[in-house]
Amino acid sequence: MTFMTRERATAPDAVAPDGSEVRLLAQTARGSMAQFTLPPGAVSKAVAHHSVEEVWLVMSGSGRMWRKHGEVEETIVLRPGVSLAIPVGTHFQFRNDGAVPLECVGVTMPPWPGMAEAYEVPGVW
Repeated sequence: MTFMTRERATAPDAVAPDGSEVRLLAQTARGSMAQFTLPPGAVSKAVAHHSVEEVWLVMSGSGRMWRKHGEVEETIVLRPGVSLAIPVGTHFQFRNDGAVPLECVGVTMPPWPGMAEAYEVPGVW
């Protein structure tokens, strides 16, 4: 048994397939956590995931998230305190409509397997 402790990096660890900056956080065998940052005025690429689901919490900034799974489709307002789920196979895209970075913390289950996990889909923006 080992315990993981990780401090959030000041610089991004990677750029996600959707174009957002990623700062890796702690993970376990069943899930991983990261912070996603989208600059003011930016729009992510629309993507879906092959095998992982995610749960997000908006920490700061404002924007919108579009999600579509089969015939179910919605766009929600992102603001601090909003949490949302992205089930496996859901098409999603988010945008920063504010003047400060949009920062979200997300948990991926199972842990993020790598860049090939996400694939581009048609989006709304």
